[in-house]
Amino acid sequence: MASKNVIIALTSYNEVFYQDGTKTGVFVVEALHPFREYRSQGFNVQFVSETGTFGWDEHSLTETFLNGQDKEDFDNDNSEFQLALKKVKKPSEVNPDNYDIFFAAAGHGSCFDFPTAKGLQDLALRIYAKGGIVAAVCHGPVIFAGLNDKKTGKNIAEGKSLTGFTDEGEVVLNVLDLMREKNVPTVVDVFNKCGIKYLAPIGPWDDFSLTDGRIVTGVNPASATSTAKRSIIALSK
Repeated sequence: MASKNVIIALTSYNEVFYQDGTKTGVFVVEALHPFREYRSQGFNVQFVSETGTFGWDEHSLTETFLNGQDKEDFDNDNSEFQLALKKVKKPSEVNPDNYDIFFAAAGHGSCFDFPTAKGLQDLALRIYAKGGIVAAVCHGPVIFAGLNDKKTGKNIAEGKSLTGFTDEGEVVLNVLDLMREKNVPTVVDVFNKCGIKYLAPIGPWDDFSLTDGRIVTGVNPASATSTAKRSIIALSK
């Protein structure tokens, strides 16, 4: 392959969201697991966010979601993961010509900024236009809201089969009403608006990811690694 460089996009939104008063933001393992998979396959990884800043989804810091080696890597300021995060850039500081995979990590924060994040969307579109891969996991696929081909005006995923976090999952997490109140789109909302076919897993917490051409998507935190793996396979074809 021409290069082994990946962009992992992070949400910049880091405000109180949940009913318990905690913040949403980047869901840790949805950034950590793809990072680890790409690095294990020899890829260089650059983190990027719309503003060059980010914060953590506080629910993702609980023992339920962050434990074992994941917690060790997160807590270690000198881990490869943390060192890479310290170099997060704005889209304007990144040359998309140097990258072959754009991966949108997630957390509910993504639903707030990804649909209108013009800088991140431009990176994704330019990487896709030169034959690269666009991948996204969990809430990350809301970025497709603005991924319209500059030549045709059509969404690059129109008519394709993608997945992402389920509305059922939003109900289980007791946040669907919150999202409706804040006029924040779910993944399903974005897909319906953009003419994208939504494929759901059997259960909202299953490891489930899909490849359709040069677009790869996964449904939840448990799918972050398989989504990264699929993106590497798609790039090799």
